[in-house]
Amino acid sequence: MVSPFEVLEVDEDADDEAVERAYRERVKRAHPDQGGSVEEFQLVRRAYRELEARDENGDGDDGEATAAADIDLGDDGEAAEVQPTRVEFLDYEAIVDYGWSLDDDDLFRKASHADLAPDAHGRLLVQPDESLLEAAERSGFAWPFSCRGGACANCAVYLAEGELSQPTDHIMPDDLAERGFRLSCNGYPLTDELSVVFNVKQRPELDDLILPPGPFTRR
Repeated sequence: MVSPFEVLEVDEDADDEAVERAYRERVKRAHPDQGGSVEEFQLVRRAYRELEARDENGDGDDGEATAAADIDLGDDGEAAEVQPTRVEFLDYEAIVDYGWSLDDDDLFRKASHADLAPDAHGRLLVQPDESLLEAAERSGFAWPFSCRGGACANCAVYLAEGELSQPTDHIMPDDLAERGFRLSCNGYPLTDELSVVFNVKQRPELDDLILPPGPFTRR
């Protein structure tokens, strides 16, 4: 039996802040680009989701809910499956064209009323074994990229809502990551829903991180 606490390597009496720190550390080590596996990455995600559900529904003291420590994440049944992440996306060029602001809280509401093309604003699903960029491509969208290895910011996106993993070995500076910029080529969703702005490579703060056009670059 493997409990969420064991997966996250945290004590059962850990508070929310400690669980959050443990999750962020474990998900970095489990990231497929850092030597982890998709299965391990999914397990860490599910452990964190189970503990989030504990906080929302109670810790089982009323006898009706299952205590988080008693949940077996080693079960290979359907309950162990991690569901796809729902992503709402918006092309940065639409923001420029309409004079919107990247940090506008109503950005996606405005986009929904702007009659944008399906490839400029829409939704897609990211499967548990896919990066955000891979999911966009599988869905038929031509999002920018170049190296596919975290060594440039051609594939950069801006996170308006949700969280996207980022391996420890990547080019994105901490100050830009703190502002919400991520790389879609090796970013795996950590939340059930995401709202992202893609094609942000034209932002001036990313100029020094962009590779010039090449044979494998999608502009």
